Amino acid sequence: MIPIFEKGYFSNNRITDSRLSSVINEARTFSASTAPSNNITVFLSHKHSDLDELKDFIGFLETKYGVVVYIDSKDPNMPKSTSGETAKRIKSIIKKCNKFILLATDNAIDSKWCNWELGFGDAHKYIDHIAILPIKNKGENDNQYNGNEYLYIYILI
Repeated sequence: MIPIFEKGYFSNNRITDSRLSSVINEARTFSASTAPSNNITVFLSHKHSDLDELKDFIGFLETKYGVVVYIDSKDPNMPKSTSGETAKRIKSIIKKCNKFILLATDNAIDSKWCNWELGFGDAHKYIDHIAILPIKNKGENDNQYNGNEYLYIYILI
């Protein structure tokens, strides 16, 4: 059985807003020529409206695995409006990161950008360095999870 996590599952690991600011500062170091650190780097694909789940899962990854997490929604070097430059930057960062994880909430599954990122991540990280973290709404049964069938080939176990 594939684990599907309920919203709030990682809340014991939630990072503070000040730590999120540090993550934003670390995002500045993701440029075309430099790596952010000697730690494992993760491109965390997500829907921008899922900030609470994002803060929980970043805290989990940092605490449990000591990784550096890149989130495009907090990258000050992203263009103000989405464009081809946005896609170029995302492609560059995905290539540079060691791992790719999709925080697969219903919002993310419905997002064209998250699905595009997953496709690009698949081409560059498949299969040992890519994962999906399925997140269902509170109180839902696993069979109510809105995940597209193709997502199951990447499930993080």
